[in-house]
Amino acid sequence: MELRKSDFYFDLPGELIAQDPLEDRASSRLMFLDKNTGEIEHHIFREITDYLNPGDCLVLNNTKVIPARLMGKKAETGAGIEVLLLKRKENDVWETLVKPGKKARPGTVIEFGDGLLKAEVLEVVEEGNRLIRFKYDGIFEEVLDQLGEMPLPPYITHKLQDKNRYQTVYAKYEGSAAAPTAGLHFTPELLQQIEQKGVSIAYVTLHVGLGTFRPVKEDNVLNHHMHSEYYEISQEAADLINQAKEQGGRVVCVGTTSTRTIESAADEQGKLHACSGNTEIFIYPGYRFKVLDALITNFHLPESTLVMLVSALAGREQVLHAYAEAVKERYRFFSFGDAMFIH
Repeated sequence: MELRKSDFYFDLPGELIAQDPLEDRASSRLMFLDKNTGEIEHHIFREITDYLNPGDCLVLNNTKVIPARLMGKKAETGAGIEVLLLKRKENDVWETLVKPGKKARPGTVIEFGDGLLKAEVLEVVEEGNRLIRFKYDGIFEEVLDQLGEMPLPPYITHKLQDKNRYQTVYAKYEGSAAAPTAGLHFTPELLQQIEQKGVSIAYVTLHVGLGTFRPVKEDNVLNHHMHSEYYEISQEAADLINQAKEQGGRVVCVGTTSTRTIESAADEQGKLHACSGNTEIFIYPGYRFKVLDALITNFHLPESTLVMLVSALAGREQVLHAYAEAVKERYRFFSFGDAMFIH
């Protein structure tokens, strides 16, 4: 079987890329796509409650984005340097992406916020990333909160006024370099209404890496190597999801990250157990879902692994047709954009 990257291309006018979050999270638009018939309906996100049934289980990713973008200066020359935190290796050693990289040879010292935070480049690792050791007084997270900026995706050019708007209202465990954006539409009130309706909510954790934005370079999609991301599923979450399945309810994932988490963790019978680990799961057409029944997700980039995942659920032609409809109806795209419910 061969899948071409170009099979997932669609034409997207630049002005449809949402640059700012809406004032009211739940007021974004919501496209309904029936994966069996291809039928499309247009709604407002807060109406999602009408389409979730008692006995369903909603799966949310409660990772928290860290303000991982640091603007610093080289201690020797004062030259500007940008550091993006990717993964904590040990207490104060992080794997990072440094721009411009050629200025960051091992031994280079970088200062942030007039020396509040200092960093030394230890070594160059795969893909040109740098291992860096940080030095500071106090608590690293507090220093980072003071100096760091949210690592917004490259297609968002506006400055974010409020850091919390690139964070879900239920974000709990720090570790992501990008937000699980389908969750940005939920408000505490909406989650309360959903629970009152008899829908259970299971929280799983997957720390989203920047690999999410890495373009597929291979023409044959099957040769693309997925980035690795850390996930965790508690016994409580596994029980809620298994129970919904056993009792005939639907498992509705919010976002591609919670989808990848539960599909990675499920056994062949589609059962979940408490576990943690790293996943490189790549879901594309032909994949058989073990647990997921329905998906709430944003509109994704052309030719991205995320469009491929959505196509695995609803069929490539139906998804591309729905995307063409979204363009025609002037839906807002990507992280701060509108959402889609595939059921």
